[in-house]
Amino acid sequence: MQVTQSQISLFLCLISCASSLGTRYTPDWASLDSRPIPEWYDEVKFGIFVHWGVFSVPAFGSEWFWWYWKGSQNPSYIQFMTKNYPPGFSYTDFAPEFHAQFFDPDEWADIFEASGAKYVVLTNKHHEGFTNWGSPYSWNWNAVDNGPHRDLVGDLGAAIRKRSLHYGLYNSLYEWFNPIYLSDKQSGFKTRDYVEKKAMPELYELINRYKPDLLWSDGDWEAPDTYWNSTGFLAWLYNDSPVKDVVVTNDRWGLGCYCKHGGYYNCADKFTPGELPNHKWEKCQSVDTISWGYRRNMKLSELMDLPSIIKDMVYVVALGGNYLLNVGPTSDGLIAPVFEERLRGIGAWLKVNGEAIYATKPWRVQAENATVPVWYTSKSSTVYAIFTSNPMQNSLILSAPKASHNTVVTLLGNPEPLKWASLQTGLIVLLPDLPFTPTDAWTLKLDEVA
Repeated sequence: MQVTQSQISLFLCLISCASSLGTRYTPDWASLDSRPIPEWYDEVKFGIFVHWGVFSVPAFGSEWFWWYWKGSQNPSYIQFMTKNYPPGFSYTDFAPEFHAQFFDPDEWADIFEASGAKYVVLTNKHHEGFTNWGSPYSWNWNAVDNGPHRDLVGDLGAAIRKRSLHYGLYNSLYEWFNPIYLSDKQSGFKTRDYVEKKAMPELYELINRYKPDLLWSDGDWEAPDTYWNSTGFLAWLYNDSPVKDVVVTNDRWGLGCYCKHGGYYNCADKFTPGELPNHKWEKCQSVDTISWGYRRNMKLSELMDLPSIIKDMVYVVALGGNYLLNVGPTSDGLIAPVFEERLRGIGAWLKVNGEAIYATKPWRVQAENATVPVWYTSKSSTVYAIFTSNPMQNSLILSAPKASHNTVVTLLGNPEPLKWASLQTGLIVLLPDLPFTPTDAWTLKLDEVA
């Protein structure tokens, strides 16, 4: 049978059309969990988390200020309010003081870009329910109608994307004191008025309006995913939304979902696995170890120093994770100088050592528990050995790599090949004078090792 050119063209067209349509996912976890995580996410490795909202006005204790004050009635929060605010002052009275008058999205984006981060995740709405955009489902409890009178989500997104960074949005499903949610909760979540009238319409609007590359879900844990209709929403997100081909999501979609269903796994906050997980994961960490939101009462001793941040990032990447590092801006829209210093310090280290972080994969051995801690990453036939303390001598023993006569070892930042010798197990590398770095971390690049 002779095949005509028109038949070939039709066949190629059908293949192209089928490819463009892609896989359709059904609203069940078996189908949704089978969706591959878009490649960009694994390649970028490092992102910035930004917690900003009305909680940035009292700026005391935690971004959970409203809950600790009125929910659990923590004595220190009650005392803070009694000492500093008049009787009858309510949490909603803080909103007009959320001025963001110094907020310059381009300045923020410059700092984030300088940090070496490749994606940024902003709180669109935390558990207080205040949205940082003009949500039509949050009348007068949003940043356009109240406080800054500005679309914070849109303005930052435009600045981030001008720098070719990926833009993500954090979204809390529940709201502590929303009366519709509390009514559903009182019914044992047998009613779903909050989901149908507020949570889901708002979330669809958010995606359609801002088209985020990443959706960081939270505030899910009080109710099952069937209450939230998480599978129905994710099926739309993956099949029909304007970001269906690029969007990445996490695992917080209902009671019992985390570390089990969704996109990549966050598991618990500051998740720290002891071995290589078998699923893509992310560690969210905060420079301020006490709070995600800005605190006026934070102390230097409560902040992560630069070496601690780099060690944490290296550990996460070696174990196949992404590192999402949080800073909390002030209510007037500034990133505190101490946070900026940390971020720019990370960027300086990544300028030299980023090759060992970005677009790498876990190696067959992730770490060596030696006197000098060593973490491994890999890229094709290259292995990177990142050591996070100064050996204080002119040599370093690496037990895991198997060298050959083709092996070449260099120190990132120094193109000159280093001398090395094989040992019965591993190899010993003769180190040059290590350049000063406030991070106390350096990287050996090993080509052609097994």
